[in-house]
Amino acid sequence: MSDASVPLKPHLSDSSLSGAKLKEIEKKPTEELIESLVPGQRDSLKTRPDGTILDGHHRIFVLRLRSVNFDVLPREVVEKEY
Repeated sequence: MSDASVPLKPHLSDSSLSGAKLKEIEKKPTEELIESLVPGQRDSLKTRPDGTILDGHHRIFVLRLRSVNFDVLPREVVEKEY
């Protein structure tokens, strides 16, 4: 399920992201990062229906630094379990 019409919102603050992980991700080409977020993969971009990011924070952070319009990326929408 994907609803790219809802803007993405980080669940984690930028300051809480792992510096070591960001350094590794920053080495990857933009296209590779975008492809790694495609739904159906183990580490795809996962969000709540309101756009809150559940998985993909580090990659979205790097894409944001690269001025990529990440709000239009397809994502897997995960309903909140009660």
